[in-house]
Amino acid sequence: MSETIHVSVEDYVARVTLLATTMTPEFFTAIRETFNGLANREDVRCVVLRSEQRAFSYGLDLMKTFQEHGQLMMGGGTAGPRAQLRKLILQWQDDISTVANCPVPVIAAVQGWCIGGGVDLITACDIRLCSSDAKLSVREAKMAIVADLGSLQRLPPIVGQGVTRELAYTARDITADEAMGMRLVNHIYADRDALDTAAMEMAHSIAANAPLVVQGTKHVLDVCADLSVRDGLNYVATWNTAFLPSKDLGEAVQAFAQKRPPKFVGG
Repeated sequence: MSETIHVSVEDYVARVTLLATTMTPEFFTAIRETFNGLANREDVRCVVLRSEQRAFSYGLDLMKTFQEHGQLMMGGGTAGPRAQLRKLILQWQDDISTVANCPVPVIAAVQGWCIGGGVDLITACDIRLCSSDAKLSVREAKMAIVADLGSLQRLPPIVGQGVTRELAYTARDITADEAMGMRLVNHIYADRDALDTAAMEMAHSIAANAPLVVQGTKHVLDVCADLSVRDGLNYVATWNTAFLPSKDLGEAVQAFAQKRPPKFVGG
């Protein structure tokens, strides 16, 4: 049992709950192991990433990080320590990327503060929802750090270059309404309970669809983000040539004809 993350699975939806408001070095190992584990489970069709704490995440736990890695972060400039620090940063990047690489959709449910590494984490998710009290900040510039765990790479496709640069240069806090206005979040809910309910309802609606098709859709969206429209259309044509025939397609046709909800099995 991780001290930083709790996981439960029911009706094809995994609830990944953050148990701490900061990201310790142990957190990165836990998030990697959690999402690598979920990626291999056939009983998981969607993930909700949430927190029961007063904040979603305050980002990197600077005290514990400096206790463990201060020599690397503040030490001399010789090649050896610099190479070790780069290796550590790349490892933490990979740890966060396990969220983005999860084959099923991941919904972030954000309440309270979401700062620094918290933004890195939610931008690795497919969909972001928040409560009305949410406040977000790409805070690293105020901490004399260049954000290095994904925000500078994943925010521009979501909110655009101009907004990303404003948030990163100023390190200012934004409200839930501002986050929705810039399309960082999809929806705002009145409070944490309403947020949790909405996130689970959305997850169950996703899980009710043909699972291999949802996974295929996520894969195609991810690949086509780096392709031209023409190349993206060619890619999805090839994808469907290989994967269109399925038991779930037959079930969808039968369910439509019989005027009943389909029951997809992932075959």
